[in-house]
Amino acid sequence: MNAPRVNVDPDHAARDLVSLVLTLVELLRQLMERQAIRRIDEGGLTEDQEEALGTALMMLDRTMTELCEHHGLSRSDLGLDLGPLGPLLADTEW
Repeated sequence: MNAPRVNVDPDHAARDLVSLVLTLVELLRQLMERQAIRRIDEGGLTEDQEEALGTALMMLDRTMTELCEHHGLSRSDLGLDLGPLGPLLADTEW
């Protein structure tokens, strides 16, 4: 008995890979943002450091949006279903 063939569309596979990579980058971006907010709330940064951190996070957010648009994705397209654990990326900010 022959095993069923899997038809792999290279365009679809490439988009899935880009989606996976951008999902991981978005997860890291969200974690960095949470850490930055925590550090600001704790008062451990100077005003200049807070300004630089805020600017860097805004630029990273803008770059994520541009990368998604470039690859025909939206932020809502990103994420992984972890089964009983739920989605990797929540729809709302932490």
